Amino acid sequence: MIHDPPPEVDSRAAPPRDGVLLRALKHAWQDKYLLFMLLPGLVYYILFKYLPMYGIVIAFEKYSVFKGITGSRWVGLKHFQDFFQGPDAWKLIRNTLVLNLYDLAFAFPAPIVLALAFNELRSGLFRRVTQTVSFLPHFISMVVVAGLAVNFLAPSSGIINKLLHEWFGAEPIAFLAKPEYFRGIFVSVNLWKEIGWSSILYLAALSGINPELYEAASIDGAGKLRQAWSVTLPGILPTIMILLILKLGHMLSLGASTIILLYNPSVYETADVISTYVYRRGLVGTDYSFAAAIDLMNSVVGILLIFAANRTSRRLTETSLW
Repeated sequence: MIHDPPPEVDSRAAPPRDGVLLRALKHAWQDKYLLFMLLPGLVYYILFKYLPMYGIVIAFEKYSVFKGITGSRWVGLKHFQDFFQGPDAWKLIRNTLVLNLYDLAFAFPAPIVLALAFNELRSGLFRRVTQTVSFLPHFISMVVVAGLAVNFLAPSSGIINKLLHEWFGAEPIAFLAKPEYFRGIFVSVNLWKEIGWSSILYLAALSGINPELYEAASIDGAGKLRQAWSVTLPGILPTIMILLILKLGHMLSLGASTIILLYNPSVYETADVISTYVYRRGLVGTDYSFAAAIDLMNSVVGILLIFAANRTSRRLTETSLW
């Protein structure tokens, strides 16, 4: 009696879906306590982050608070067309990009330099004191920080004008009324407030570098500068790239609160950005649909920038968010 040969089994074939599902449920049951701890955060994000996204549809409507989202008239892409055909669109985009580039050029590398400087301090007491002093401005409200900046830069009573007059005999300058000074003031205020706090992540990354690498570099004759270039910077490069990717994702959504607290109509030429325009049209002018459309455009561009920066970083440095 001749039996048929047994069917060949392809080892590369995908396992049965029932088996995959069973294994997934088994792993989930093993980690049930961890998953239960995840539940509050998951509920928070669903309730306060994802469900409100339903309101995005007003960007495509002529929203009326009396008719609600479902009763308002559908207008499609009209608000996007109005924005790009308006007289302020390209000025707002230019100001937003230029302010972000200023921030990227000066405020982004500053915490890295500060962390490297802290790392070289040998006196433990002096290091703790200087770190604490640099962290403190982060805990001050931006309203207070902006108020201090306005007082320091006041033409008649500000300390900056008094020092310029005593040292150089300069006439009082209305810094906050001149468009050419606004970008420098904005970056300086943000830098003073956040430089110490932002350096914490880099200090944490520095603490993870193996000290034997410094000893080996020292034996090879490398000085402090060479050690910083060859050991320290490669050690914190993944942290730098991750923070840079996140920074690029916010290129068009510059924080409006600082600008609103510092600017005035006389400096709109350089200070008015997309976020402040959305604030004026949406909250002050109650044009909710138009503001939602511009904010939605900001978010989409931000996501595209994150994908592009993540892909570029993965190719160049093998570091990426996902």
